Amino acid sequence: MEIVLKRKYFFLMSAVVLVSASFFMDAQVRTTILRVEGPTWNESSTKKIVAAVSRYGDWPELMLLGTLGFFIARYRQSRRWQKIFLCAMLASTLAGGLVNTLRLTTGRTRPRVAAQHWYGPYHAGKWTIGKSEFNSFPSGHTATAVGFATVILLASPAWGAMAMMLAVSVAGSRLLLGAHHPSDLLAAFFVAIVISWFLWNYVERYSPRWIGRLIR
Repeated sequence: MEIVLKRKYFFLMSAVVLVSASFFMDAQVRTTILRVEGPTWNESSTKKIVAAVSRYGDWPELMLLGTLGFFIARYRQSRRWQKIFLCAMLASTLAGGLVNTLRLTTGRTRPRVAAQHWYGPYHAGKWTIGKSEFNSFPSGHTATAVGFATVILLASPAWGAMAMMLAVSVAGSRLLLGAHHPSDLLAAFFVAIVISWFLWNYVERYSPRWIGRLIR
């Protein structure tokens, strides 16, 4: 028990340190990305691929994928994978919901905005809530994708490793498109991992009745 607690504290402290350090790297990372992309980036086929990864790695598509996986698992009479997909969808939804609530109120500007600042939910006589250019921190795409992948990783490391690579590619696409700072991604990443870890361990330990009612 003591070892488990130490690991949890180590993970949390590492997360705080990494996210804190990433704030000092945000500007340099963005400058480097713009230099590497070059002036032809917006018309390149690479950008189209990156944009597609970002577009189809969002919450609605993950729910569609999870639902498809759930019914395939039901058809194959795999109760465990039915549970995995249900938990993955729920973790993705919870992580995305929490992170999107946070980013609507932080007022942090997107990397593409000239004047970088944290304005909070209200600035210059106007609400920043719901205005995309002020809703950068943390990353909703990252939270939903990582939340989904983490459950699979905890339940089945082999399949989970592939799922996590896809989740990281979604997060990376947001960075390359100038939609988020590195710190936005890291904060969402750790929030999603924590939510998924607690959810999966709760389901595994207590086998709640709602799970039993849904799987066959």
